[in-house]
Amino acid sequence: MQSPAFHEPLTSYLHDLGLIKGPIVLSQLTGGQSNPTFKISNGNSHYVLRKKPSGILLPSAHAVDREYRVMKALAKTEVPVPQMLAYCEDESVIGTAFFIMEYLDGRVFADQSLPGLQASERRKVYEQMNHTIAAIHRQDYESLGLENFGKPGNYFARQIARWSRQVREANIGIPDSLNKLMDWLPEHIPPEDETSLIHGDFRMDNLIFHKSDLRVIGVLDWELSTLGNPLADFAYQCMAWRIPPSLWRGIQGLDLAGLGIPSETEYIVMYEKQTGRPIAGQWSFLMAYNLFRIAAILHGISKRAMDGNANASDAIENGGKAGALADLGWACAQK
Repeated sequence: MQSPAFHEPLTSYLHDLGLIKGPIVLSQLTGGQSNPTFKISNGNSHYVLRKKPSGILLPSAHAVDREYRVMKALAKTEVPVPQMLAYCEDESVIGTAFFIMEYLDGRVFADQSLPGLQASERRKVYEQMNHTIAAIHRQDYESLGLENFGKPGNYFARQIARWSRQVREANIGIPDSLNKLMDWLPEHIPPEDETSLIHGDFRMDNLIFHKSDLRVIGVLDWELSTLGNPLADFAYQCMAWRIPPSLWRGIQGLDLAGLGIPSETEYIVMYEKQTGRPIAGQWSFLMAYNLFRIAAILHGISKRAMDGNANASDAIENGGKAGALADLGWACAQK
């Protein structure tokens, strides 16, 4: 693999920081494709570089500064994050803003059915995920210096308005169930709107597990983190129980008991016990909201694919799933 053009200036930067001696080897890591991510090797020492993409970007997109800030703030909390080593906003160094963090050598599970593990191990993975997201939501964001990391309150109304606007502005055919959700959701927002730090994209493949004892050693990809409603953040992960694997990264329809994976109800109870937040009365809305949100995102991907602007090779296929996910969301709304 050819080294990136910024190999030499990055080497000089790391030398000046005192992180390395001698040459480095750069290799691009899979995942985190919104913000390109590289492993830096220097002898037996390893680090991670995460940078903005090159080119013209939307002002609020690819916020590596926010990722660095939130993980640095969480360094001494119960939330496991890699150590932040340096943030550089000087674009003259490698062409974009970037940060350097600790490299965590562990396991990442992409398939939520966890093939290759025993039933008891699968159970532990799910318990660890539940414990980790509850830990995020237990943080006092003001004491962490994150009081201006987002707008407290009114989270659902702002999010529903934002995604509905983007759906309509795409100017392509809108699936019927997506239209229905855009009308239904604003009228059914729960009265309580608690605010906490939220990850924004909490899912299994954004976690690094220890190589042997199946505990979470790092939560990654904080690009969408903000201040928001913790139950929305939790329910986002729980969409997996409603979505079949054939449609979109889900576990719906699998023999969960046989696999050792908690049922949706069991998983909710775990979270309620750890956070003291009752969920049951809001669950239909929370699931409808999150399925609407992912459908709206995929609707936008479909638009970009039609325009020839989508990056992922499977953009057209994924964009076409917006209607099916909105159908699932509308079914939740009817409950």
